[in-house]
Amino acid sequence: MAPSSSRHTLLRQGGSFLVIGALQLLVDWALFVALTALGVPAAPGNLAGRIGGALLGFWLNGRVTFARDGAARLGWRRFAKFLLVWVPLTVISTVAVAWVASSLGLAHAWLAKPLVEGVLAIVAFFLWRHVVYR
Repeated sequence: MAPSSSRHTLLRQGGSFLVIGALQLLVDWALFVALTALGVPAAPGNLAGRIGGALLGFWLNGRVTFARDGAARLGWRRFAKFLLVWVPLTVISTVAVAWVASSLGLAHAWLAKPLVEGVLAIVAFFLWRHVVYR
């Protein structure tokens, strides 16, 4: 692939990843806030939110962001690779959000979650691009 074509692909994928990521973050964050507001502890609430966001994100990114020539890039093999990346990122997210909730309170965890997920999304983009949807 020519350098300008490669750069164009990276920009297109990055833009699509941002839009899908925002939707994914909204689902993740809304589930986390709703569940913890109902009394679910921060760690399981974060896990539930990340599962909801991850399922949506895996499907949309495979169909849109990393699709090749209009063909979706999904399937069980890619989902297994997705989980290999997602699980450690989820552990980091859950530890961070639970720490904020226990140290500073639930309201601060609600505010911190989008920041934590935003930082992890930068790492996730490159891992998913080169490991999962390759």
